[in-house]
Amino acid sequence: MAIRAAVYFDGFNMYHAIDALQQPMLKWLDLYALSRLIIGKDEELVRVVTCTALITDDTPKLLRHRAYLAALEAQGVDCIKGHFAKDVRRCRKCGQEHEFRVEKQGDVNLALALADDAHRDIFDHCYLVTADGDQAATVRLVKSRFPNKKIYTVAPPGRQHNKMILSHCDGHCTIKPVDLQLCLLGATVQGKEKLILRPAAYAP
Repeated sequence: MAIRAAVYFDGFNMYHAIDALQQPMLKWLDLYALSRLIIGKDEELVRVVTCTALITDDTPKLLRHRAYLAALEAQGVDCIKGHFAKDVRRCRKCGQEHEFRVEKQGDVNLALALADDAHRDIFDHCYLVTADGDQAATVRLVKSRFPNKKIYTVAPPGRQHNKMILSHCDGHCTIKPVDLQLCLLGATVQGKEKLILRPAAYAP
C-alpha cells in the first residue's frame, strides 16, 4: 500500500516569500504540482490544502486572488479562506497612527485542517509549508496524539526553517525558486464552470 501524503500551505507566508523574489509570474503557481515535487517518490498525494485570506478593499488584487483560487480548486487544491481586518497601530518612526491590514483565521484554519485530517486518518505523512513559528504548537499536538504519523516542515523559498517547528518534525526540506518555475499554471485553466484566464500581472 502506498504511503498517503498530504501537503498544507500557509498561503500568506508562501505569498510573501514569492513576492520577495520579485518575479510576479511565480505567483501563478500550481500548488498541486508543487506538492508532487515536495513529497517522496514512494508516496501518493491524497490532499493539498492552502489557507489564505481575501482582501476586499482592493478590487484588482481581489479579482486576481479569486481567479487564482479558482484555478487552484480546479487542480484539486482545497482552499480554506479567512479574511482581513483593519487594525490601527502607532508607527515607531513617525509616532503617527496608521491603518494596517491584519490577516484573520489563516493560522487557525491551517492548524485545524492539519489536526482534523490527522484525526480522520487522511494521511500517513504530512508536509507543512510555513516558516511561521505559531504552527509549532500544531505540530507538537499532532505528534503527541499520532506518533506514528510523520510530519515534515517545508521552508518557503528564501526562508529559513523555524527552529521551534523543526524541533518537533521528522524531517525537513526547502522549496527553491527553480521548483516554482517548474510548477506554474498555464495561461488558461479549465474551471468547473468556465475557463479561467491568467491575470495579465502574472504573465511571463
